[in-house]
Amino acid sequence: MIRSRGFVRLTSRLAVFAVLAAPATAQQLTPGERARIDSAALAVLAGTGAPSSSVAVVRGGVIAYEHAYGEGRTGTPATPARRYAIGSVSKQFTATAILLLAEEGKLSLDDKVARWFPRLTRAGEVTLRQLLSMTSGYQDYWPQDYVFTAMQAPTTADAIMQRWAGQALDFDPGTAWQYSNTNYVIAAAIVERVAGMPFMEFLRQRIFSPLGMTSVADFDARPLGPTDATAYLRNGLGPLRNAPKEGPRWLFGAGQLAMTAHDLALWDLGVINQAILKPASYRTQQTTMVLANGTSTGYGLGVDVNMIRGHRRIEHGGAVSGYTTANLIFPDDKAAIVVFTNIYPGGGGASGQLASRIAGILLAQTDTTDAAAAAVARRVYDGLMQGTIDRGLLTPNAEAFFSAEVLADYAASLGPLGAPTEFNATGTQLRGGLRIRGFRIRAGTTALYLTMMTRPDGRIEQYIVERAG
Repeated sequence: MIRSRGFVRLTSRLAVFAVLAAPATAQQLTPGERARIDSAALAVLAGTGAPSSSVAVVRGGVIAYEHAYGEGRTGTPATPARRYAIGSVSKQFTATAILLLAEEGKLSLDDKVARWFPRLTRAGEVTLRQLLSMTSGYQDYWPQDYVFTAMQAPTTADAIMQRWAGQALDFDPGTAWQYSNTNYVIAAAIVERVAGMPFMEFLRQRIFSPLGMTSVADFDARPLGPTDATAYLRNGLGPLRNAPKEGPRWLFGAGQLAMTAHDLALWDLGVINQAILKPASYRTQQTTMVLANGTSTGYGLGVDVNMIRGHRRIEHGGAVSGYTTANLIFPDDKAAIVVFTNIYPGGGGASGQLASRIAGILLAQTDTTDAAAAAVARRVYDGLMQGTIDRGLLTPNAEAFFSAEVLADYAASLGPLGAPTEFNATGTQLRGGLRIRGFRIRAGTTALYLTMMTRPDGRIEQYIVERAG
């Protein structure tokens, strides 16, 4: 399936990211960081049984690292030059094509589907915006995690639309969110009608060529070749098997692209640098859709949008038969992570797991300012265990807060726990002119959480320790 929301959410659930510390300037990975990424990749492949992975990392606005692991084909090492199918990560390209046409005034996101396909169910009510944001109500034609019988034969976009968008909607347009590949088949068909050329040709002219993406292949038309990564699956805990290929035209605008990790990283750089669309269009694409009842969906136009400890993340996962992808972009921090694997189903979410681990390495707090703040945080904690605090570190508000009663409570509750065995930074953000830092602490068998807020001069405005959930 080209990819169900389950895969996207898996990436989100697994991702436990530290704060972005890399400045928005060109910055290569250190040898230590590269070694840790390599170790993480090999560990994930060993743990999940995925045969190979190809990785690209953007940091400081440049592609800072590329590497491949495992066997791209049986008996043949993986290399960064091998292509993998990217599944539903293709959707952001389709959404961008629609936005390009909207910028030219050839269509509007609020146009109804009936303008091009009046026979589809309630086409006079469903908008392009609702197609791209998964709020149209059209039923998904491929929710399964395998290639079902009909998919082994060729089809057409019209046939998919007639069968799955010609029946009753799953919900009224704009009232619910439901992942549906059908939406993006319709959207790509509309691009062809408006642009007057094949969908892939439009993408090549308007996106791939300007960004220098030379490896892109139409995976919808044919399997990848002998120089690319082989598609595998695993049944249960059994051996690797060759994955069946979807029939021609089943993927189309919902998941038809294949490329190297390098070229997907070039796309990510294009998003970071706003190289293809106007700034207003990128804002539209990266803004979560709100339902009729005011609920946020967490999904924009072909991308998940969210905040991780104060940092904006644009992401999407992808899976087609034999391949999975995790693509994470932090546009404000000029960073991105691309991870490909060549197994689906049966790969244990390897691409999402590895993307999460790389993020933890790439985006960890490493600068001396945070190290110094962590040292201060620990020194204050050690003092509170004894019922004391260095008042020279505090703002007037914090001085007033730490009364004799407060200090006595801290000493009575923290002291018996003993010295912490863990004192780890979890993230940082800015709010109200304060730098807010979090720390996860373990003392004895008790897990604690510290929130420390400091002013620009470094003085502590807040220092609160509480039991962790």
